[in-house]
Amino acid sequence: MIKISLTDFVDIAAKSGTPKATKVAEVKRRPDYEPRFDFYKQIREEIIQTHRANRKSDSLRLFPSRVTDRKKSASYQKIVDGYLKWLGKKETVWSDPPKRLYRSGGVEVIVNPELSLSFRGESYLTKLYFKDDPLDRFRVEVILSLMEHTLKGHSPPNVVMSVMDARRGKLFIWRANSKSRMALVDAEIAYIASIWPHI
Repeated sequence: MIKISLTDFVDIAAKSGTPKATKVAEVKRRPDYEPRFDFYKQIREEIIQTHRANRKSDSLRLFPSRVTDRKKSASYQKIVDGYLKWLGKKETVWSDPPKRLYRSGGVEVIVNPELSLSFRGESYLTKLYFKDDPLDRFRVEVILSLMEHTLKGHSPPNVVMSVMDARRGKLFIWRANSKSRMALVDAEIAYIASIWPHI
């Protein structure tokens, strides 16, 4: 069984032609996960822990200055600024987010939102996005379609599926008209399964 992360799957789906095949090959040949090579690991865990421990946002605001790697510190600062702009004065309640696999055609996609927060009377499952490039509509719809399809039955009633472009402080939420994207998801999985043995 081929297993890939949601981020890798979306990166593959967003490409076409030779770059798509190249991305599949990159994912296949990548060594097993090593935390020290995960550029966003520290900021991801800090955001999660801030909510889980119900800390004040000041602790998150100060975090980038405590990171010794200058490249990470600069990047983390942009992420924190954008995230806190969105968070504002929201009073959030944490719960552990579900994690599931979407299986199709011999491929497993890991669907793992980082945040499960309630605020203003609604509950949100949120996948965090940290990259420099803004989230485009295609990526948003693929992520949210997979989350809705895979996690809805394992989440509280009326939970809202969402993805957060942290640098820009923008939250995208599931819309019912995105359902047709699951056909595209399965087509992309079929492509991955067909090319995987040959690269």
